[in-house]
Amino acid sequence: MRGLAAPAVLVTLAAAGCSFAPHYRAPATAAVPATYKEQSGWKLAEPQDAVARGDWWTLFEDPALDRLEEKLHSDNLSLKAAFARLEQARAQYRIARADIFPTITANPSAERERFSPHSPRFVAGFPTTYDDFVAGADLSYELDLWGRVRNEVAGARANRQASAADLSVVELSLRAELAVDYFTLRTDDAQAAVLDQTSEAYRRSLDLTSHLFQGGAAALSDVAQAQAQLETALTQAADIRLERAQTEHAIAVLVGEIPTNFSLPVNPLPSSATPPPLDPGLPSALLERRPDIAEAERRVAAANAGIGEARAAYFPQFKLLADAGFESTRPGNWFTAPSEFWSFGPQVTLPLFEGGRLRAATARAKALYQEQVADYRNTVLTAYQDVEDNLAALRQLQSESETDEGAVKATATVLDQAQKRYAAGIVTYLEVASAQTAALQAQLAAVTIQSRRMSAAVLLVKALGGGWQTPRAMARAE
Repeated sequence: MRGLAAPAVLVTLAAAGCSFAPHYRAPATAAVPATYKEQSGWKLAEPQDAVARGDWWTLFEDPALDRLEEKLHSDNLSLKAAFARLEQARAQYRIARADIFPTITANPSAERERFSPHSPRFVAGFPTTYDDFVAGADLSYELDLWGRVRNEVAGARANRQASAADLSVVELSLRAELAVDYFTLRTDDAQAAVLDQTSEAYRRSLDLTSHLFQGGAAALSDVAQAQAQLETALTQAADIRLERAQTEHAIAVLVGEIPTNFSLPVNPLPSSATPPPLDPGLPSALLERRPDIAEAERRVAAANAGIGEARAAYFPQFKLLADAGFESTRPGNWFTAPSEFWSFGPQVTLPLFEGGRLRAATARAKALYQEQVADYRNTVLTAYQDVEDNLAALRQLQSESETDEGAVKATATVLDQAQKRYAAGIVTYLEVASAQTAALQAQLAAVTIQSRRMSAAVLLVKALGGGWQTPRAMARAE
């Protein structure tokens, strides 16, 4: 028992060892405002359970979008890659944690050897050929007196948590991108429908103008202008369909499909579609709702642990080494008591001259920490910018929608009057053409504003963190 006293003391010292990592606390950020600036005049969601949680895209009440989001979750390749990165971080944490425990290695061997009679090992009268049977095991255990191993484990744990948050960042970004692309596609369908209807109206105008020209009641320039308007509208419709095809291809990639084999039916966004009610909450809650902020903070914690790991390299490294087993020249007495051997003792490694390597490693660890702190603070600032941008967009676009609705009605009235005046021979076709152009622009603008409102709602949900769990809840779910 006395022989075990010294090792027991060393193990106790290792368990109660110090750490050279700076005391960690999350970096301070700029003062958090009480409310968002662009929330002025904002109408909160009623009831409050309309706040985005979990499957936030269901707030838009679109079954087709729900199906696409489900397919993205199961088949998106970027999401699978992010999950693989998380698995790597989890494995790296287990690798680092293994250093807390002793390493035991078995080294059995059996060999037959003949040495030269001219070698120093030769003894006259003794054979030069012999067998050697060994069944042994080695034990190695580092006494973590300075916290090197513990800081390595803490850094790996923080990186694992950061990778889990990164997975949520990727998923949130992909889901938001899919929702934006989906509403863009439906907007393309709505604009194509407007252009198709307008083209039909232009074709009727061209027929009317051609008949008037043949009867001598209209100039050839009127026919040419009517023809030009029709061709322009057809060109715009073709360009919209090109955009629609490219958007559909992008959606196919997001849901893990080959674009050649993927298609979505034409489904124009109705003019009555409006963004769902959303509650941005308090600015102070944003730090807990966004996974990218949690990821950046965990990177800071990992870098902080790295400083302690670098500082510990200045101090002696203590290891306990042990070797035990059986060795014999004959199998018959291999595992008998006289064949037993063992050794036990500490090993100390002390750096004496490293050519500045340790100072450079510590400086690098500190610089990495400062980099992560700056990235964290920048992530927080960007988060507030994202929320303010999309709050402003929703508020201003709602106002634009209301004013453009008036423009659509007014231009429709102007066009109706211009067509009647032209048919009566009171005005030239130029007035009709101008009225038609203004009416088409107002209608297309209405659809574009509607698309931007839907996209801004999606991006606001993304800026608020979507349905992401708090870091503590997510850590329990790992």
